[in-house]
Amino acid sequence: MSRRIYVASSWRNPKQPAVVSALREAGHEVYDFRNPFNGVPGFAWSEIDPNWEAWSAAEYRRLLTTHPIAARGFVSDLRGMQWADTCVLVLPCGRSAHLEAGWFCGAGKRCLILTQDGEEPELMALLATDICISLDEVLQALAPRMPSGSDIAEIIGPYSPGSEERIRV
Repeated sequence: MSRRIYVASSWRNPKQPAVVSALREAGHEVYDFRNPFNGVPGFAWSEIDPNWEAWSAAEYRRLLTTHPIAARGFVSDLRGMQWADTCVLVLPCGRSAHLEAGWFCGAGKRCLILTQDGEEPELMALLATDICISLDEVLQALAPRMPSGSDIAEIIGPYSPGSEERIRV
């Protein structure tokens, strides 16, 4: 089964493009914040102001809430999130990607975290449906699978004499 996947990560994460490519090669549709569906290059604060890192809190709030480039970037990413049924959070990443992953968890959508050695442990990662330590694990977690015996037992309940009456094929 093909999934619609939102890859949440950082512009500075060199693994992000390889994750996007591997997911696409596995047959999934992928929203890539660096190259969104709308054809407009992904959002960067430097588009608004090359000195964005020197903003005061008041300047940040004003430009976040009023600048058309910020609005375009937000709407593009939010639409990607709404479209997707799954999020893959690729660590390391910053606040924005973590907010996106949290949105998926709160929306009841699937969220996988791709972590690696050296990442700081995070308790709230337990909100995610899967915590993977390699790209192969991500691909395995997303792969369709046949129900196992334990899945079937959970669906039909424990065996008891006469329970065959409940199962009609």
